[in-house]
Amino acid sequence: MDAIALLIAASLNAGTLLALAALGLLINERAGIVNLGAEGLMLVAAIAGFATAVHTGSSLLALAAGMGAGALLAGLFGVLVIWLNTNQYAAGLALSLFGTGFSAFVGIRYTSEKLGPRSSFEWPYLADIPFIGPALFKQHPLVYGAMVLTAALAWFLYRSRAGLVLRAVGESPESAHALGYPVRWIRLGAVMAGGSLCGLAGAYVSTVYTPLWVEGMIAGKGWIALALTTFATWRPARILLGAYLFGFVTMLQFYLQGQGVEVASQFLSMLPYLSTIVVLVLISSNAAFIRANMPASLGKPFFPGS
Repeated sequence: MDAIALLIAASLNAGTLLALAALGLLINERAGIVNLGAEGLMLVAAIAGFATAVHTGSSLLALAAGMGAGALLAGLFGVLVIWLNTNQYAAGLALSLFGTGFSAFVGIRYTSEKLGPRSSFEWPYLADIPFIGPALFKQHPLVYGAMVLTAALAWFLYRSRAGLVLRAVGESPESAHALGYPVRWIRLGAVMAGGSLCGLAGAYVSTVYTPLWVEGMIAGKGWIALALTTFATWRPARILLGAYLFGFVTMLQFYLQGQGVEVASQFLSMLPYLSTIVVLVLISSNAAFIRANMPASLGKPFFPGS
C-alpha cells in the first residue's frame, strides 16, 4: 500500500508540470495561435529558474524567473507570428531549436551545481492519514496550485466576458476586429500568458521535480503538453486529468522496476511517448469531433480589414 501511495504522489507531481505547460498552450490556442516552441520555452525557463535558485537560494524567485523567461520568449514569438505574419509552425519549431541550443550553452556553467536543502510540504493532520496522507497531502504547493489554476481558467474561459472575448478572437478574429477589439494585442497577451505558464513548468522541473540542471532535461515534456491540448479537446479540466494520466504512465515504469517486474527498461521508458501517439491517433480518427471542438482560426494568420 505504501508503494501505491508513493506511485500516486509521484504521478501527481509528474502530471503537474505537464498540466501547467498544457494550460499555457491552451490559452494560446484558444486565441488562435499554435506555439510549437513549448519544449524550447521550458528549457530556457528551466535554466533561468535553476540559475536564479543557485545565486539567490530562493525557490519563489526561481519560479518567477522561469515565468519571466517564458513570457519574454513567447512575446518574441508573438511579434513574429502576429505582427510579421510569419508561419506559426515554422516559428514555433525555430523557437524550440533555439531554446534547446541556448539553454545548453548557458547551462554549461551550472552542470555541476547543486541546490540547497528543500523545504518539505505537508498538510497538518491530513498528511498523517494512512495511505491518503502520503498520496495526496505531502505535495509541493504548485501541485495544488495547478488544480486551482485549472478551475480558474475554466471559469475565465466560460464564465467571464474577457474569456468570451478571448474565445471570440480564436473563433473569428475578423468579427472580433469588426466589433472594435484589438485582436493582435489580445493574441499577444494570450501568447505571453501561455509562455509564462510554460516557463513556470520549466522552472518547476529544474528546481522542484528534479532539482538540478542537465542539458535537455525537459526530455520531450513540452511536446507531450502540446499533445495534451488536443487530447483534452481544448478543455481545462480534461487537460488536468490527461496530465495526471500521462504522469501515471511516466511513473509506472519506476514502480514496475521497483516491484521487480521483468520488462525491458527501454520499453518502459518509451511508454509515455507511446501512449501520447496512441491517444493522438485515437482522437484524430474522428475528424468531425476535432473540428467541433478546436478554435476555428487555430494556426491561421489574421489580416486586419480582410
